[in-house]
Amino acid sequence: MERGNDKGEANAAQQTSADSLDLRPLEQAIGYSFFGRRYAVAALTHSSMRVSAEGRRVASESYERLEFLGDRVLGLIISEMLLFRFPQEREGDLAKRHTELVRRETLAEVAIALKIGPMIRMSRGEKDGGGQQKESLLADVVEALIAAVYLDGGIAPARTFIEKHWSPFLEAAKRPPRDPKTTLQEWAQARGYPLPAYELVAQSGPSHEPQFEISVSVEGQKPVVATAGNKRVAEREAAALLLERVTQGKGDS
Repeated sequence: MERGNDKGEANAAQQTSADSLDLRPLEQAIGYSFFGRRYAVAALTHSSMRVSAEGRRVASESYERLEFLGDRVLGLIISEMLLFRFPQEREGDLAKRHTELVRRETLAEVAIALKIGPMIRMSRGEKDGGGQQKESLLADVVEALIAAVYLDGGIAPARTFIEKHWSPFLEAAKRPPRDPKTTLQEWAQARGYPLPAYELVAQSGPSHEPQFEISVSVEGQKPVVATAGNKRVAEREAAALLLERVTQGKGDS
């Protein structure tokens, strides 16, 4: 009987924590005042907060479903921005810009600039493990916040938020970004070398958040290794590192 009371108290305390969450720091950071609390609180809630200390799921929402919607809203607004900002560019070049602007690293930069990490509600274990600084988690929360603004106020405030915080990235890229893997391949072919070789060196981490260590090598160069949560991203990062070496005259040959 006492155990049941303990569970009820834990769940009640968790709900009270959500109800008392001060949204003013978030609203000041993103420049938007919410009409309701539900979506904003959910956007700042990690899934670890949906489980009580005894392992029982509670009613509070997390950012995961909002992230799904926010990804689509962000993609739409970025597409619209690119269409009007670069009226002479071909679809392929616009797609490259779009990929760069919605990638995880860009979203994480926005989260860091807005100091979103410390606002995220998560279990003590997740927090002690550095959860509030994880790039992938920060990116997910930013997408969830976009969805929260969209659901609370409509497309107009969501567009305002995205235009304000993504315009610097858009303006910084004077030319469409090039895939470093393609550039490295062209560099090798121009010198008569075989195509770059990519190899999975190691895989670590849990199944829901794996880390891939990828090496890339070309003739006459020592292999370069990069690590990321996605094989393709790790390959691109490794290629970019090797390109930086060979184009700055730091090659082995």
